[in-house]
Amino acid sequence: MDQILVSAAKQLEKQLDSEIERLDNLGADDIEAIRERRLKEMKQRQEKIIKWKQNGHGEYSELVDEKEFFEVSKKSENIVCHFYRDGAERCKIVDKHLRILAAKHIEARFCKVNAEKCPFLTTRLRIKVIPSIALIADNKTKDYIVGFTDLGNCDDFSTDMMEWRIAQSGAIEYNGDLLTPPDVKKRQTYENKNKTIKSSRAYDSDSSDGLDD
Repeated sequence: MDQILVSAAKQLEKQLDSEIERLDNLGADDIEAIRERRLKEMKQRQEKIIKWKQNGHGEYSELVDEKEFFEVSKKSENIVCHFYRDGAERCKIVDKHLRILAAKHIEARFCKVNAEKCPFLTTRLRIKVIPSIALIADNKTKDYIVGFTDLGNCDDFSTDMMEWRIAQSGAIEYNGDLLTPPDVKKRQTYENKNKTIKSSRAYDSDSSDGLDD
């Protein structure tokens, strides 16, 4: 095990040395080219953000009918659409999380549709369970979140969990680990912490017993 760690450390050191050497060898023209490329990327990103905001991104809003949905589809490449029904408690839970994520992920259009008022769209997208979320990327329906099965099959899942599941479709930008659900990581961390605390208490208990002798 120690040899593996040493080997990994040496490999990482080589990579760092190589990167440092590359940076040291950059000339003034190279640095200026990198700077110009970065400025161009920032400008393009800012232009996108302005366009996204004009198209309703950054907010979580309701679409009144099928016509509005298709208009949104023409303007936004990435859409997260919640199909809900009045009075459904789980739909309110979805609303809470999507409202937070809409402000965070301006690159996608977050919206909701009353399934009962839009029967044509609901049938066309094969929505059978409420709540359901249609995840659209590049103008194609790539995925669905049906009920809470993919969210831990519970009502108290985190917003991070919803974000992770939406990211599986490519509808939003995501820099985290797509292989491991956030709530699983948190549970593992909590369990490990509890084990450490219990172990520490057991040690303290043994020590106390010894001091009482």
